[in-house]
Amino acid sequence: MRIGIPRETRPGERLVAATPTTVAQLVKLGYDVVVEAGAGAEASFSDTAYRESGAAIGDAATAWSSDVVTCVNAPDDASVAQLRPGATIVAMMAPAAHPERVAAFAERGVSALALDAVPRISRAQALDVLSTMSNVAGYRAVIEAAEVYGGMFTGQVTAAGKTAPAKVFVIGGGVAGLAAIGAAGSLGAQVRAFDVRPEAGEQIESMGAQFVQAQAAQQAVSSDGYAQEMTSEQERLTAVMYAEESAHADIVITTALVRGAAPRTLTAAMVAAMRPGSVIVDLAASGGGNCELTVPGSTIVTDNGVTIVGYTDLTSRLPKHTSQLFGTNIVNLMKLLTPDADGQVVLDMEDVVQRGMTVTLAGEVLWPPPPVQVSAVPAGAPVEVAPTVDPAVRALEEKEAARRAGQRKLVGYGLGAVLLGLSVAFSPAAFAGYFTVFVLAVFVGYYVISQVSHSLHTPLMAQTNAISGIILVGALLQLGNDSWWVTSLAFVAASVASINIFGGFLVAYRMISMFRKDA
Repeated sequence: MRIGIPRETRPGERLVAATPTTVAQLVKLGYDVVVEAGAGAEASFSDTAYRESGAAIGDAATAWSSDVVTCVNAPDDASVAQLRPGATIVAMMAPAAHPERVAAFAERGVSALALDAVPRISRAQALDVLSTMSNVAGYRAVIEAAEVYGGMFTGQVTAAGKTAPAKVFVIGGGVAGLAAIGAAGSLGAQVRAFDVRPEAGEQIESMGAQFVQAQAAQQAVSSDGYAQEMTSEQERLTAVMYAEESAHADIVITTALVRGAAPRTLTAAMVAAMRPGSVIVDLAASGGGNCELTVPGSTIVTDNGVTIVGYTDLTSRLPKHTSQLFGTNIVNLMKLLTPDADGQVVLDMEDVVQRGMTVTLAGEVLWPPPPVQVSAVPAGAPVEVAPTVDPAVRALEEKEAARRAGQRKLVGYGLGAVLLGLSVAFSPAAFAGYFTVFVLAVFVGYYVISQVSHSLHTPLMAQTNAISGIILVGALLQLGNDSWWVTSLAFVAASVASINIFGGFLVAYRMISMFRKDA
């Protein structure tokens, strides 16, 4: 069978569904590959490179009339008319939002596989183009924000003074949100993020960001990996949180999409409360925008100096690597559809992955697919919405709680002082001197170590190893003392010091090995 790679017909699109590298992989699966002339030019892939990888170069008609046609975006009406009845078309189709496309494919008698309808299960991750595109878009969103933002992302300490790091707030902890968190964190920004799905909190924190807690506004654990429509009460509670977070942020990146539709997360009033020079990058602009003021495809500056980036082509702004990743998703799909690696497509509707992304089969409409349970996490109990409390009553309760906590602390301090006085009064005279040295050592050690920068923890560990060595020598000298009490303490001190020394050097060795190049 022949696979056709046509040139993208959407205006401004720079991506291509296959690269020279992925073409060679398709050829190994037994397929003949034809690439439309100039299809990869915008992504810096020449026709010569495609020929060297085993593809033939043809015109648009040849590519569209192939047995299997793979493209990035859904074909327009003219391109659908060029499809051969019985052929297979593989592309992103948004079938739920565009039923007319489904009807057109059925009328043409083709089998249509929607790349953006891949079930969110582990086995399908290798061909999930939504994750691929979202990952690129999240990374590119930070690049766009860095270009517009009037400051540096990372904090600086120089002879001329210091600058604070940028504060970034990411709405959504999906693939795009996590990519944005990672990119912003790697640039040195302080990142906070929120997602209505509670299971996303651990992923957000694993990327180095702080997960904004808003339990009453969060949903139960999702069963399909996607966020659901929020209730009116959840929307109200999240709006309060969004307003507070955006007012303190330098950069806000929104990524919320529910089945291709963009819920409203930032209102005009929230934008008006942001500081001049702040930046909003709306990754959901293609679905209408999360921000009320977003203009899809454009960048605007509000009256109070907030820049809102609403580009819908972020993935096309990195065409080379995006095309490579997208093409790899296609290869993984074709491996699934070609079990014998003989160049013949075999569609298996018993496979939940293939069934989930099949929109039409030989002209028969199969959309929407049956639901697939993809989460191994049991559904949690519904989150109860906390009752609304009068702010004045809440303030009084907090003040009373603080007063009681202060009283308990004072009582504790008083009891400690009494016990300390009694112990000093009834102990030998030498005890007071030893105890004074011990207390001073605790205070000095605490304040010295707490003020050490994280970057100096490794040399600090070496210093504590040296101190532990001194402790070990002193403990060894006391072993065999006539007093069993002194001998017991010496044994414990020697054991603990040995653990600290050997454990510290082992950790230091492993850390240094991370930066050692193989010979």
